[in-house]
Amino acid sequence: MSDEAPNDFNMSMRKFLKQVGVTSQQAIEEAVRSADGKGPFAVKAVITIEELGMTHEVNGKIEG
Repeated sequence: MSDEAPNDFNMSMRKFLKQVGVTSQQAIEEAVRSADGKGPFAVKAVITIEELGMTHEVNGKIEG
């Protein structure tokens, strides 16, 4: 790994996580509007990197 590789890794990871956050928020807001905001809603996010055999799961609750 070159000296620039960690920086490239951090930049690409931040770009991916920003995309996940923005697109997920838009999808959740649309779904909550469709349900007339009658929550709370259990929520689960799963990120998988198949090539690394990695799965990360986050569970939570969104108030409607």
